[in-house]
Amino acid sequence: MLILAYMTTIAELTEKYNRQVARYTSYPTVPYWYNLSDTTQWEQRFKTNFRQHNSGEGISLYLHLPFCESLCTYCACNKRITTNHCVEDEYIKAILKEWALYCSLMDEKPVIRELHLGGGTPTFFSPENLEKLLTQIYKGSVLHPNKEFSIEGHPNNTTKQHLETLYRLGFTRISYGVQDNDPIVQRAINRIQPIENVRKATDIAREVGFKSVNFDLIYGLPFQTLEGEEKTIKEVIALQPDRIAFYSYAHVPWKQKAQRLFDETNLPPAHTKLQLYLLGKQLLLDAGYTDIGMDHFALPSDDLYLQWMQNKLHRNFMGYTTTHTKMLVGLGVSAISDTGDAFAQNHKELENYYRSIEQGILPITKGYFLDETDKTFKQYILDIICKGRTELLPGYIDFLNEYTIPRLREMEADGLLVFENNIVTVTKTGRQFVRNICQAFDMVAYAEENSQTKKSFSYAV
Repeated sequence: MLILAYMTTIAELTEKYNRQVARYTSYPTVPYWYNLSDTTQWEQRFKTNFRQHNSGEGISLYLHLPFCESLCTYCACNKRITTNHCVEDEYIKAILKEWALYCSLMDEKPVIRELHLGGGTPTFFSPENLEKLLTQIYKGSVLHPNKEFSIEGHPNNTTKQHLETLYRLGFTRISYGVQDNDPIVQRAINRIQPIENVRKATDIAREVGFKSVNFDLIYGLPFQTLEGEEKTIKEVIALQPDRIAFYSYAHVPWKQKAQRLFDETNLPPAHTKLQLYLLGKQLLLDAGYTDIGMDHFALPSDDLYLQWMQNKLHRNFMGYTTTHTKMLVGLGVSAISDTGDAFAQNHKELENYYRSIEQGILPITKGYFLDETDKTFKQYILDIICKGRTELLPGYIDFLNEYTIPRLREMEADGLLVFENNIVTVTKTGRQFVRNICQAFDMVAYAEENSQTKKSFSYAV
């Protein structure tokens, strides 16, 4: 009876809070950034913050490798579909030129604390080319003694040679995109990937020496059923990945044309999508995983769990991370950089990216410079996402009283949070609605809303 009552409550809350809301991989979120035709201000912010943070905590690097051999229709990442592997050389040269442009802004050797290869499909690149790219980046750099290097891999094309090369270069974490094991779902999203391929790729990673294997799973995909998802998650649990990212499918066909290739009526309705999430979550909890932050689960032996227990979890454009650097340098098409008080995103079109690199200028197209108010509310949102609680500080009373606090009180009445003595604490029920809670601190979205500027986001559920 208690479980039934809980499901009823969650279903009612879902109907109320299932609205378009940002995912808060940054604050302010990317749709509110503005065009940067002149990179001078960005370069100055970069120089100042690099000088302040590099020698202590070091910096993070994100390398976006956009190529895939086939199109996964659910994917909202920036990618280029090709089976021509000759594109690898040109792209590597461009990334290295971009890195050289950033190095020219540094007054000392960069200390690389965190490095992540994302995509696209990073393992589209040959092991030899990955080694060529990385060894060139390592030259003239210092690798932090507590470095954390990770890569996203496709189970169908990640070889033992890939993993041995990467491990030798300092990589100890890998994330495989599993999504769903149901053949019907796989055909709909054009990602045919037998569970045996996932098992083999996982076993090899552990045999080579990788300390943490993550699986990405998605709920809300076309033709997903409760029976099919239960089978997928039980198969996944049997492989004992150290971490699992359990994402809600973001249906944004106005941004991703490939998502128009299947009929929206094939998507689970909101109430079924909620059941898919709750079923998956319960199966993971029963198997010994802990619900961490937003959309993530980890075994107690994994560093992500340990950092979460110590309130040291951090989140950036690469997701949840166990290291906390204030500077993130993004290299490659569409990559995003973060100095702590400014964001910059590269061109999304490969041709424009190449053109800027050839001209010897940073390939930046848009960004945002944070003022003190932005930084305060950015920290509120980070606290909610990473720690499940935040404390409202003196200042900005007018905005808090007008916008934030009324929304917090409403969500408190619905059982999503507790708001006492200026401290906001997310409840167990509220964990399903973290994005909505973050929205209560979104001053930029509120200002744009009042100016009648509308942005489109995926739905909360």
